[in-house]
Amino acid sequence: MKHLIFSISIFFLSLSVSAQKVLKSDALFSDQTPLEIKLGYSNKEMNKKTNDSTFIDTTMEFSHEGKWSSIDVNLRARGNFRRNECYFPPIKMKIKKDQYKETIFDGNKTMKLVLPCKIESENNDNIIQEFIAYKIYEQISPYHFKTRRVNIDFTEPKGKKKVKTFKLKGFLIEDDKRVSQRHESRVFERFVHPMAMDHLTSVHNAFFQYLLGNTDFSVAYQHNGKLMYSEAEKKIIPLPYDFDMTGWVNPSYATVNTTLGINSVQDRKYRGFKREQQYFDQVRKEFLDKKSSLMEMVASFESEFSDPKEYKNMFDFMGDFYETMEDDSKFQKSIVDESRTK
Repeated sequence: MKHLIFSISIFFLSLSVSAQKVLKSDALFSDQTPLEIKLGYSNKEMNKKTNDSTFIDTTMEFSHEGKWSSIDVNLRARGNFRRNECYFPPIKMKIKKDQYKETIFDGNKTMKLVLPCKIESENNDNIIQEFIAYKIYEQISPYHFKTRRVNIDFTEPKGKKKVKTFKLKGFLIEDDKRVSQRHESRVFERFVHPMAMDHLTSVHNAFFQYLLGNTDFSVAYQHNGKLMYSEAEKKIIPLPYDFDMTGWVNPSYATVNTTLGINSVQDRKYRGFKREQQYFDQVRKEFLDKKSSLMEMVASFESEFSDPKEYKNMFDFMGDFYETMEDDSKFQKSIVDESRTK
């Protein structure tokens, strides 16, 4: 019965967006049971010797339907801040067709692998918190990245005869080209003013970022987000990702943008743009209508946390968001009046 409510909500959401194109790559993400994998490489080499075009080659073992298999993968570190700050940098993964063909990874040529940042007690809990954020947005917007959790047996060489071993939680994120292909659109890499983007999806994204307490993003400059252009609908759609530097996760390495008038990543600041009131009202109603299902989905992960305080802080943070949503005065003051005009 674990995560039953979560699975049911995702099922009904999938019905509402049944017009989406089904891809071969979807099979990896259709099962939300954590995938067991084994990986090994030097984090020092990963940080120092990889860049946008240079990868490390290694073998990844994975268990599917009770059977262990292995494929060759190419990995590189991604993210400037976390590359410098973290023991485990986040990873960009590439798999050649002759390796992924007829495996659970079929169709997924490129993916991101999100790992804990530091070696500390809350590292795996932070991963669960960020993963849940992706699952929240799945229920908010049909335009989202598919994700799947992984449990990783990680082995790191430390000299000729020494190795370090870690039990890590992580998750895979599909490539943005798969999202655009699913919606019969294309990745849009130009800088665009947010007001030229689809109004409804933009407000979905802005409310969601406010829920997370996220100020570390820019839709205009595609910082922690991508853009997708729909030829059929003639609209530009934001696709958010990377939610670790938020009040929702509240990691030890979080930095605060004090120029926004906040002193903590748990101080919310609405970063959306001013749009017609009808969009604010519609999205507010959607969030309120989904309150029970969203909070039940989040609660279904409680037993996954090593530290109950990490779960409670996250759940209470969501409760604070809904206090603003439910109060006309707070909603007007904290969101509508704070909307950006430039």
